[in-house]
Amino acid sequence: MTKNAEYSAVNDAVPGQFWSRVWHLVVPYWRSEEKGKAWLLLLSVIALSLFNVAVSVIINRWYRDFYNALEKKDLAAFTQLMLFFCGIAAVAILAAVYRLYLTQMLTIRWRRWLTEKHFARWLSQKNYYFLEQGGYTDNPDQRLSEDLNSFTSDTLSLALGLISTVVSLVSFSIILWGVSGSIEVFGIEIPGYMFWCALLYAGVGSWLAHLIGRRLIGLSNRQQRYEADLRFAMVRIRENAESIALYNGEPNENERLNNRFGSVWSNFWTIMNVQKRLKFFTTGYGQIAIIFPFVVAAPRYFSGKIQLGELMQINSAFGNVQENFSWFIDAYVTLASWKATSDRLLSFRQALDDNEARPVAIDVQRQGEQLAIDDLSLDVPGGRSLLAGAALSVAAGEQVMLSGRSGSGKSTLLRAMGGLWPSGAGQIRLPAERSLFLPQKPYLPIGTLREALSYPQAVQAYPAARYAEVLHSCRLPHLVERLDESNHWQRQLSPGEQQRLAFARALLYAPKWLYLDEATAAMDEEDEALMYQTVLDSLPGVSVVSVGHRSSLKRFHRRHVRIEGGQLKVQPSESGA
Repeated sequence: MTKNAEYSAVNDAVPGQFWSRVWHLVVPYWRSEEKGKAWLLLLSVIALSLFNVAVSVIINRWYRDFYNALEKKDLAAFTQLMLFFCGIAAVAILAAVYRLYLTQMLTIRWRRWLTEKHFARWLSQKNYYFLEQGGYTDNPDQRLSEDLNSFTSDTLSLALGLISTVVSLVSFSIILWGVSGSIEVFGIEIPGYMFWCALLYAGVGSWLAHLIGRRLIGLSNRQQRYEADLRFAMVRIRENAESIALYNGEPNENERLNNRFGSVWSNFWTIMNVQKRLKFFTTGYGQIAIIFPFVVAAPRYFSGKIQLGELMQINSAFGNVQENFSWFIDAYVTLASWKATSDRLLSFRQALDDNEARPVAIDVQRQGEQLAIDDLSLDVPGGRSLLAGAALSVAAGEQVMLSGRSGSGKSTLLRAMGGLWPSGAGQIRLPAERSLFLPQKPYLPIGTLREALSYPQAVQAYPAARYAEVLHSCRLPHLVERLDESNHWQRQLSPGEQQRLAFARALLYAPKWLYLDEATAAMDEEDEALMYQTVLDSLPGVSVVSVGHRSSLKRFHRRHVRIEGGQLKVQPSESGA
């Protein structure tokens, strides 16, 4: 079972916990530092919603007087009622506009708060890294973008709709009870019989709607995941366009995209069929609701017990009561989508919880002035051991090279030093001084070249002239004039240029400890030698720990440590540099 399936199974297997978990997702914003503005906006929107209900009640009474005036051909009353309607309609329009505006304002503020909190949590404790490594691949970007947007807007829409529905239901139930009179059935007199008819009609309808549409929740969840998988596959093609083109891999990629779209197509087709059946029912339900109150109230009208105005008022009140009772039917598709969105967000948060609660196997701390590895074991999934009981000490100002056969654990050891390896045991004590890791594939954020060069610091952290200096030092003078150009630099620069740019970044950052994971693999030996010599000359006393294969690197390191048979074996220096 995949991690995504496991998290979905948690949501499905413990339905009683769903509302509790949603509550913990919703409540923090309303208790946050923004609670004052949030509650003010919410109460304003609720007040405008209740005003809209009041307008509906007034219009219901207006119906009675208006149709009675028509029946009596009373022109004066007709004119007065038309002017009254224009006035109440103008106020209702103004209230509706500001209700929408304030609701949107509250929605975007809530979404911004939730998004910022989730961004911070996703990026803390290396969650973004471990979720990918641990098999949670259910598009966290979609969770943080589309799902938070849908969750806030749908939650407010459904909650405000439910509040308005309850208030409207109570108001019109009182009206309907008062005007519908009573009816005798099998010798039993039933007071307010129109109210009971509306309740029965809506209850049966809601039950049938749920039976027909309940599959939409799971289908909506899968549809969002399939759509996100398809988008991600297309992004992967864009990111690796050159490699795919050189491989002539277009037929293979086309097949992959079609397979992913096949999942989108198949699931959407199922959704279409379910929604078709649901639409048949809800449309028929709504059409019958138009004439149902007239049919039920007709005996009293034709017996002369009520006038035309009362009949129209009963019809209006019945329609409102029936519509309010039918809120579940009308909102079913939105409820299904909201439930699916909530499940996805909760599964994402559960993945974050699980990662943050995982036991720390390797004790990595920053303290002291030297690098110390003690009794370190590194394991890979499946139980294979890379290192067992390894020990190593690197003093400040030392340069140490790590080598070994491919798969021996060189890069894994550096990941463990960076706190990125969850399997193993032992202790790693990193120096507390300023340090920088240079991976084989540098990360260059999209933006100006100056921003990519200063990463992870802000542009303002360094003097403007310093950028040109480090580019010249790293044989990148042609990029000086492009420092303020915005671009996708990982696509614009060759792998060798990217790695030289990473060295220029190291010169800017000026760390006391520099860890390199095959950071010169894309360079020729001449550029590689220049980069190492430039670092040693420009950063006097810098401590260097390098992972590499080339023997030409040995002269830049005082010690050479080779990983063999799960052990760290120190070899003598060939240069004494």
